[in-house]
Amino acid sequence: MRLDKYLKVSRLVKRRTVANELCDAKHIDVNGKTARASYEVKVGDIIEIRMGSNVVKACVLSISEHATKESASSMYRLC
Repeated sequence: MRLDKYLKVSRLVKRRTVANELCDAKHIDVNGKTARASYEVKVGDIIEIRMGSNVVKACVLSISEHATKESASSMYRLC
């Protein structure tokens, strides 16, 4: 699954366009490297999101095309 879509489905970012803009501005790292929106997310990846002074680090636990509000938080674990 693409990085921008994963961020939206897992509800780490509210909208996919916002996720795209964060990737374009180089505010998202995957496994320590700056990632593009088209990066293919894999289980075990560590995603770091920088929004202003906030930094969110999440470890990918699972990938699914659709997630409910309740199941979205089980797709990742904050590191």
